[in-house]
Formats: sequence, C-alpha cells, structure tokens
Amino acid sequence: MSQFEEKTVSSKTIFNGRIVQLVVEDVELPNGSKSKREIVKHPGAVAVIAQTDDQKVILVRQYRKPLEKEIYEIPAGKLEPGEEPESSAIREMEEETGYTCGSVQHLVSFYTSPGFSDELLHVYVATDLVKGQPHLDEDEFLEIEEVELNEALQMIQDHRIYDAKTVYAIQYLQLIQLTQK
Repeated sequence: MSQFEEKTVSSKTIFNGRIVQLVVEDVELPNGSKSKREIVKHPGAVAVIAQTDDQKVILVRQYRKPLEKEIYEIPAGKLEPGEEPESSAIREMEEETGYTCGSVQHLVSFYTSPGFSDELLHVYVATDLVKGQPHLDEDEFLEIEEVELNEALQMIQDHRIYDAKTVYAIQYLQLIQLTQK
C-alpha cells in the first residue's frame, strides 16, 4: 500500500450518461481523516497527429459547449466498448476528416485531468494519408482545416487552439521539425 493511498469507504454513482459517469466516493486519507472525491469515469479516448504530404497540420474546428466557443483541435474521439485504441484512432481520423492513413504509430498515453477524471488519452501519429470524405456522427458538426505549422503555433498564441492535446501535438511537430534541421 502506498503511503499516499486513499482507501474507498463507500462509492455512489450519481450520474450515468452516454459518455461519462459521475461517482462520489467517501475515502479515508492516509492520516485517518475522511474526505469525499468526485470522480468522472470515462471510457478513454484517442487523438491523431497528422500532416498532409505538403506538411500541413490537419485540424478540426468545432463548437465546444463547455467553453461556449469554437476551437481548433486535432482529430479525436472516445473509445467504443471493446475497441482497441489503434483501431479507434484510425476510425476517428477517417470519420472526422475523411483521411485514411497507411499507418499509425502510438506516441504517448496520458491522463487528461487526474485530479477528477480517469480519462486516458492515447495519442497516435498518422502517416501516408489519403484524402477522402468525412463520415460525421449525426450530432457532430465540424470543419476540417489544414494549416502550416507556423500558423498553428500562432493559433495557440491567439487562443484558437486551446486544448492540451492539440497544443501538445503542435509542439511535438515543432520539435520534430527543429531536430530535422
């Protein structure tokens, strides 16, 4: 047992939605006191870093209700029950952008917000892209954008790219570009 482990005394699901569950747990802290933890249970997700043959970064622009605004993101989506992350990455890339890829390579997996959620995001790099038609879900409305890396970096400064996975992706591509010089 870790010296920092919190022992669950009781657990209650207070919301069970289409994408997430909200669980409230009573816990015993390492010093013996009690506390509550509100935890968002998430099935996990994938994100895809992709560049066209002419080195443009593929982004999607969509409205995000929690933010009450449109932002640009790399293609991403949640894992379906029983779906492997690599298969999900290929599926999401094609559904959102229409692009198919010759290969995908796992880059990294990380917890998006471990203070309140168990969401694990798997990031892939897609190569050998072939353009096609998107196949959006019925409740999905987005626009595909292909931008130069320098423009994407400016979009971070302008807060048009505002989420961690996309900032990570752009900085990853910038690092690759710098190390190839």
